[in-house]
Amino acid sequence: MIDPGQSAPDFTLPDENGDLVRLADLRGRKVVLYFYPKDDTSGCTAQACGFRDAYERIEAAGALVLGISPDDGASHRKFIAKFGLPFRLLVDADHAVAAAYGAWGEKQMYGRSYEGIIRSHFVIDENGLVAEARVKVSPADSVAGALQAVGA
Repeated sequence: MIDPGQSAPDFTLPDENGDLVRLADLRGRKVVLYFYPKDDTSGCTAQACGFRDAYERIEAAGALVLGISPDDGASHRKFIAKFGLPFRLLVDADHAVAAAYGAWGEKQMYGRSYEGIIRSHFVIDENGLVAEARVKVSPADSVAGALQAVGA
């Protein structure tokens, strides 16, 4: 798990269109990086739409939003179009970035244990340091916490 004050692990991932996004290239801006399990599921839609609805406030605070899940670009494009998401969604197919941030691990559903994305968000400051880290966060608390952390 990444704690506040630590350097955010750098990564390069493709977005929904296959364009590469490198975290180091975003230095000088705050970044709200959120991890979610699957496009177009109830909790993930609530989280994405919460960030969509707060996007103007987040941008006004000098930050940008990036969502990350293991879904592919085609799934991300459909999700973006269906809900009018104004931010990029990144493809972490092998979940290596999620693991680096502590957002990959054991989960349980209906008495069954499995490995998967743990709903999380990280606010990264202009210098590439983690300002806030929330793992196992609800969709509503994720958005509210990120807003507070960026000063929106």
